[in-house]
Amino acid sequence: MTNYEILYILSPSISDEEREATIKKFKDYVETNGGTVAGIDKWGLKQLAYPIKFKNEGFYVLMNYSAPSEASIAMGKLMLINENILRHIIVKK
Repeated sequence: MTNYEILYILSPSISDEEREATIKKFKDYVETNGGTVAGIDKWGLKQLAYPIKFKNEGFYVLMNYSAPSEASIAMGKLMLINENILRHIIVKK
């Protein structure tokens, strides 16, 4: 398994319950695909450098995890189609 770090920005217009559900969804996705989550840091609501999807703020979440590369690629594709996520980046550590 490979160690990864993913940083994603959630839309500020979603509720706290939806935000927590989205974070839990991706944590559970890693665990069900044979990975382990080392930690999740919620950075909170921050001003964006430039507007993304007409939003000027976003809720930043950093997750460190270990998973097979196929699971990480698939999770990146899931994040692309999730309407609550403005941007994401996955980095191999």
